[in-house]
Amino acid sequence: MSEYDAYLDRVAAALDTARTQRRTVETAATWMADAIAGGRVVTVFGASHAGLLAQDLMYRAGGLAAIDAVLPRQLMLDTRPVTDTTRWERRPGFGAELFAGRGLEPGDVVILISVSGRNPVIVEAATTCAAAGAKVVGVTSLEYSRSVTGRGGPRLFEVADLVIDLPGRPGDAAVQLAEDCWAGPTSSAVGAAVLHGLCVTAAAQLVRRGVETPVFQSANTDDGDAANARLLARYRDRVGYLQGFGTP
Repeated sequence: MSEYDAYLDRVAAALDTARTQRRTVETAATWMADAIAGGRVVTVFGASHAGLLAQDLMYRAGGLAAIDAVLPRQLMLDTRPVTDTTRWERRPGFGAELFAGRGLEPGDVVILISVSGRNPVIVEAATTCAAAGAKVVGVTSLEYSRSVTGRGGPRLFEVADLVIDLPGRPGDAAVQLAEDCWAGPTSSAVGAAVLHGLCVTAAAQLVRRGVETPVFQSANTDDGDAANARLLARYRDRVGYLQGFGTP
């Protein structure tokens, strides 16, 4: 078997295992649908490569408009040097600082993404959001997280209200090339599928309730701009990445 096929097999196996999370996903989707039906938006956050998963839920064709991603520059992969992201996600106090002033309250839902779940920034984000009364959904690899210690405290799965397990091996890389060489991270592919599946489930619940469902159309379809303009106007004051929308 080629290494390419081996990697795709590992991803396919992880996606198949992710089906075991269906009941947990349904619960998280209910929380999200409740929040959106009540006029709220769902907050999502991850650091470094987990931040890419958070960004992929934003302004996305087929995705929910009611998603507000927290994207601190220090934790995004376009920062330089990129190694600073590691320093910041391990910095005590930074996670609490990011969420302390966001005005979260009971009824809000926050999705926190971290494959290892061990760094202070994600754990502090969880405890700060929970202290404000928000429901915290942790998206993390239980096998990975249980194989490591928390960096001076608990891990994400130990403090989240609900945990969606991302199947994958400790260290993330899935294909063994030599005795001490593993390659091919699976968390990006599996994480994107799980998170979009979660959003689809929340959207389906809104449809079944008869609630107007805020799903973006592709801007590259003939009628996409007109449909999306209504959503952008609706959420312009509630979603951070829409700041400045509609201004000259």
